[in-house]
Formats: sequence, C-alpha cells, structure tokens
Amino acid sequence: MTKRNLLLEIGLEEMPARFITDSINQLASKVENWLTNNNIGFESINLYSTPRRLAVVVMNVDERQEDSVEEAKGPARKIALSETGEWSKAAMGFTRGQGMTVEDIFFKEINGVEYAHVSKFIKGQETSALLVELQPIITSMSFPKNMRWADLDMRYVRPIKWLVAMFGSDVIPFEIAGVHTGKVTRGHRFLGEDEVMITSPEEYEETLLGQYVVADAQKRKDAILSQLEKIEEENSWTIPVDEDLLEEVNNLVEYPTALYGRFEEEFLEIPSEVLITSMKEHQRYFPVTEEGKLLPHFVTVRNGDHLHIEKVARGNEKVLRARLADAAFFYKEDQKLQIETALDKLKTIVYHEEIGTIAEKSERVRKLVNLVADRLELAPEVIKAADRAAQISKFDLVSQMVYEFPELQGFMGEKYALQKGESPEVASAINEHYMPRNAEDSVPGTPAGALVAIADKLDTIISFFALGIIPSGSQDPYALRRQATGIVQTLIEKRWPISVENLVGLSLSLISESGIAKRSEEEVYHELILFFKLRVKHLLQERGIRYDIIDAVLGGEIGTVSELVEKADALQSASSDEGFKESMEALSRVLNIASKKEVLGDINPELFENEHEQNLYNKYLELGRKTENGVDASVYYQLLVSLKPEINQYFDNTMVMSDNLEIKENRLNQMAALAVLIMKLAKVNDIIVK
Repeated sequence: MTKRNLLLEIGLEEMPARFITDSINQLASKVENWLTNNNIGFESINLYSTPRRLAVVVMNVDERQEDSVEEAKGPARKIALSETGEWSKAAMGFTRGQGMTVEDIFFKEINGVEYAHVSKFIKGQETSALLVELQPIITSMSFPKNMRWADLDMRYVRPIKWLVAMFGSDVIPFEIAGVHTGKVTRGHRFLGEDEVMITSPEEYEETLLGQYVVADAQKRKDAILSQLEKIEEENSWTIPVDEDLLEEVNNLVEYPTALYGRFEEEFLEIPSEVLITSMKEHQRYFPVTEEGKLLPHFVTVRNGDHLHIEKVARGNEKVLRARLADAAFFYKEDQKLQIETALDKLKTIVYHEEIGTIAEKSERVRKLVNLVADRLELAPEVIKAADRAAQISKFDLVSQMVYEFPELQGFMGEKYALQKGESPEVASAINEHYMPRNAEDSVPGTPAGALVAIADKLDTIISFFALGIIPSGSQDPYALRRQATGIVQTLIEKRWPISVENLVGLSLSLISESGIAKRSEEEVYHELILFFKLRVKHLLQERGIRYDIIDAVLGGEIGTVSELVEKADALQSASSDEGFKESMEALSRVLNIASKKEVLGDINPELFENEHEQNLYNKYLELGRKTENGVDASVYYQLLVSLKPEINQYFDNTMVMSDNLEIKENRLNQMAALAVLIMKLAKVNDIIVK
C-alpha cells in the first residue's frame, strides 16, 4: 500500500507558555486516536510547538483505510426462525438492512441467548476523502482559558491566524473561523518571512528552521541548555536550572539565544530568595552562582539571533535594576515592621468569609499544636518553639515583600523573625510550616516545624470540610488534597505515634467550638477519614504496593501512618513467599467466622472441649505477650503466620457453631479476640491469593 506524510499546523497569536506543552500533546493524541479509530495505518507522529503554532507531522500514512469485517447483531433465534424453521420477517428485514440475505445469517450465543449475526465486508475508503474530519479535531480541543475574537462565536486559546493541512503535496480543504487551509506558514515574527510555502510535510521542520523557527520543542530546549553550559564554561559560573522555568522559557521563544547581564552588587544585601524570585517570576531570568553564592549576574534567553546582543543585555539590565530597586525598598520598609504590630493587622484580614480572620485561624492552630504536642510527649523546648511559631507563623503576610512576592511567604517570615530576635528554632518553624509546598518539596526538618505544619494544614482542611467545601473530581480550589498528602508524608517521615483519627478528632473539636461548622461532627469526621484514606492509598500506590494489600491495610482504622506503611511493605514483601497463600487463607478463616460476633466477650477456657481450642488459646496469649510493647510489622506478620498450624488444626477438629449455645458463644469470643490481633496487621481476607 502506498503511503504519504501528513502535516497539520494551527497558527495562532502568541499562546501563554504554560498552555503549550499540554496543548500539543492533546492535538497529537487526538490525531493518533482518529487515525487508529479509522483503521488508517501510520508509522509515527512528530510533535512541533512554539508560542505561535501547534503542529504534527504523521509519517508514512496509508493512502487507504484497511479493509475490515464487522459483525452485525440481529434478532434472537426464536424471533428469527419460526417453529417450522422458516425465516421470519424480522430476520429478512435485518439482513436487508445490512445489504445481505438470510443465507448469510449465522447464530452466536450472548449471555446464554442465541442471536442472528451477519459478517459484513467493509472496503476501506481513500484516506484523502476522510481527512477533512481533522477540522473537528482542531475545534474540539480544550484549554484552561479561551477567548473570543472579532465578531465570531468561536472560543479558542488564541485567535487562529493560519492553517496548514497537507497530505503529501495536496492540501486538505477545510475552514475554521474564516481561515482556510493551505500550504503557507509563517516564519519568526521579526527575523522570518510573513508567508512561507511548505512544499511537503517532511520538509516542514527544515523550512521553518530557515525562517528562524526551531519548531521541535525538545531541540529548542537542548539548544538553550547547550548555550547555558557554554556561558558557564566561559565565565566559570554555575547556572542553576529550574525545570519549570526552563519549560516556560522554552515555550516563550521560537529561536533561542542565551545572553547574560549584571546588576549592582549592593542588591546582594537583599536575601537571595528575594533576588532569585524577582529574576525568575517577573523576568524569567536564570540566576548565577559561584560555589553556592549568588553573583550579581543573570542569564536570559532572547527570542532572536545574536545581532545587537549587547543592546539587548543592557535593556534587560535596566528592567531588572528597576525590579530589584523595588525589592530593596520593600525590604527596607519591612525592617520597620514589628511582629506584634503585624499580628494586630492579621485580626483585620479575612482568611475566608465563613472561617474568619487569619488571626483566628492562627489561634486555633496554636491550640492544636499544644494538644498534639501533649499526646506526643515532646520535649519542652520543642513545644515552646512550636507554640511561638504557631502564634506568629503568618506575621510576614502583612509585609510589603510578601505582598509583592506571595511565593516568599514563610521564607521572609524566617528572615524577619531572626532579625526581630526570635530563636532559630522558631524562625525555621515559620518557614517549614508551609512545607511540603509542592510534590517535589521535602517535609519540615525540625519537630517544631512539622508540628505547626500538620496543625495548620489540618485546620485548613477540616474548616472547609465543616463548611461542606470538599474536593470533587478535578476541582480542588483550596489545594486540600495536596495539604492532606503533606500531612501524611510528614507523619511518615517523623514516625510520630499518633493516629490520623486522633489528629482529625482534636482539630474537628476546635473547629466545632469556634462555631464555624455547618454540618454535624459525625458526618464531617466520617468524610475526613475517607479523604485521608485516599491520600494514604495514593502514596502506597506510588510505592508499588499491590492494590489488594492496600485495601487490606486500610480495611480498618488508618492509625499511625508510618506503621501502616510498614504493614503494607511487610505484606508486599511476604506475598512472594511460598507459604503466603496458605497463611492468608488460615488467617482469613478466623476473620470470616469472627464477623458473626458483633460484641467481643470473655473467653472461658473451662468451656474448651478439645486440646486444639486450648493450643490456639495458648498461642493467642503468647502472641499478646510478645507484642504488648510493640514490634516491627515484619515481625508481627511472622508471629501471626506462626499461628497457621494451630488455626488449621482448630478448624479441622472444632465446630465453632456448636448446638450448645454457651460453647458456641465461647468459641466465637475466641475467634473475635484473635481477629482483633489479626486486624492490627490488616484485613487479610481482602488479600487476593491464588
């Protein structure tokens, strides 16, 4: 079968950089799915994207669909055939509708019922006749934000300026928003030509390169990195590359040229976090360091060539100088701010209209910190630092620096707290209580910081749940899932012996006392535990734990998260053991029979009728003694598994559901008591064994 290459390019006004990568992946996925669903063979899809275009080149596309055979289902046999074996009108109508005759019918059983079927041969159509269907692929694309232009009803990420759609050298004819497809693309806005003819899809990338457009995003990124490395070597600098910044810069340019400039050394008196944030967030500049120390230089990437590069550098220096002058002013003004004055201002700043002010939230967090600290029996100095940190953790929110750079909250709190004479432990905790800030961030390093971080996040989550504001689907405007994950990660890291249920209960009681809640405590508590279970489940999935083992360890309470993770790891490790299946089956028999006992009662050994009851009882007591002071999950697993012989012998020789009600009740009590110990590991009857 002959083949041709396919080109589809959407030319647009400059798109927001953060939309581009997802958009080109979406376009490629839609084109690939369309080709696959239409039985059109192809070799590969190449992706191209710049701020002004989204394009795909599909290599070696079949010129005709593959022929196919489809089965069409008709009436049931009893309807298709009369009692005398003659074809019914329903059968004849069915085949006529398929362009066939009753002689083509065969019967196929579906769910125990035979139905008439026919096989239809479908000859593949010419691909060129189908490609106009690429038009709805373009119009069906979705973006985080859309806009309208001119007097059109159409909404799209940005106005469409040109369309290129080619199958080989032929144009695929269609129109969108008054723009007709053709072979004409556009080069670089300033260095290239406004109209550039594409002679064939395979020449697309090379043609654009001649017009100062590096259409392949990865090649553009590699070029930027190569230029940064060259600048590093020439100047003996280090240029820390933030991947998010690199991705954004890459999607801001079509022809990247890296250059560097400098700023006055006096600005280095400002905290480095401020300088770096100003360079990255406002100007998209890369900072420059030497042996970890920030230098008065920056690197930026121009959307153009090397001509007049010195003028471009001076222009960027001028812009950055103004930014840093503002930052220096804010920093100087913030030195006048007293912590107590800042705390008074927080009393007038509303955190959420139904939750109250930031000051009220901070007071709840402070109370929760002390409640949790008491449960954990932390050292007095840790409690003192955490209490003070909770009290003043938000004071930097009223600083001019954080107002200008919100992403510096916590960082500036630490700096300013040290300047105002707070202890290093308190200052660190102010910064750390926002951690982890994102998926790549670490958990708080200090006990005080971890304590305030957990308390602050808990208060946020439970406040919104108490109002009925709960994440659903992709909607999570207050990042409650991320904050819950941060709590779980911190608890795992710190290995604190406190259950999630206890933490939720303490915070929920404070929320209820404050009068915020609009729903019953019982309802909110139940939803919160399910919410945290999902977060734990997600983390266990990331660790590669089997789904049935995850369900098993989450079958009861969450408890202490670090212990729960150890249980999952122990079961995952043991699942490949030779005797795992038999061990799980033995323990599951206990759980299954114990489920018939609703209230746990005392075990009376005098009612035992055979030695197997006594043997199992002795092992039960022994297990209790060995684990009363706590043991590792892997050891606990082995201790439970050691019960397997006694459990099997018990069931082989003992009828639990005895006709004697007193004996039956005693045996159920024994099973229930043993089930309690098994459930401390997991709900093992949820584990799938083969």
